[in-house]
Amino acid sequence: MKIDPIHQFNIEPLFTIGHIGHQTIAFTNSSLYMLVAVVIISLLMLASGAQLVPGRLQSVAEISYEFVASTIRSTAGAEGMKFFPLIFSLFMFICVSNLVGIIPYTFTVSSHLIVTVGLALLVFFTVLIYGVAKNGLKFFSIFVPHGVPGYILPLVMFIEILSFFLRPVSHSIRLFANMLAGHIALKVFAGFVAMLGFSLGAIGWVGGVLPLALTIALYALEILVAFLQAYVFAILTCIYLNDAIHPGH
Repeated sequence: MKIDPIHQFNIEPLFTIGHIGHQTIAFTNSSLYMLVAVVIISLLMLASGAQLVPGRLQSVAEISYEFVASTIRSTAGAEGMKFFPLIFSLFMFICVSNLVGIIPYTFTVSSHLIVTVGLALLVFFTVLIYGVAKNGLKFFSIFVPHGVPGYILPLVMFIEILSFFLRPVSHSIRLFANMLAGHIALKVFAGFVAMLGFSLGAIGWVGGVLPLALTIALYALEILVAFLQAYVFAILTCIYLNDAIHPGH
């Protein structure tokens, strides 16, 4: 029995939308699960209602709202709340798509680098454009830390500029690599249990108890990682936006 942990990341076209030159524009399984995540979030927000005594859906919606709002206030201040729609959308999209992707035989959108790079570049250009529009040349003071001796200032500025432009790289790869590695590990452990059972019969199924227990533990860990990666992406977005709102602080 062959274990193929990479097959789950294949992008498969479901139907063709059209053509641009020789390039086919297709609706893929990745597009489908992005749409599923958006539909789930929309239903959660719209179906939760506004009851005085909140039900389950409304409680989840309110907790999500307050969680993101408190994260923004603690990292970017009250002025950062103007970016709440962006940060809340990013957090919910990543969190829901990650959790949907944990379900067996589904697809994890954030396991593809092109998706996470797109989200990271959205944050990067939002910070850059807003920072320059709001602060002008003062925005670039983020590259000149206070209290740095003059003789090492050029080196520090070079490091600061380099780290600023590498933000989209670290922002995107962190999410992509965690989801990719976790799903590969799950597939390998689960496949190993099945391989033991099918190849060795009853003895294999007995011997597969330990790998099965590890798979269940790893699955629980992946649920936690799915949420944590959405949180890390959101809080880093808040920190980066804080540079645009309060440059030099």
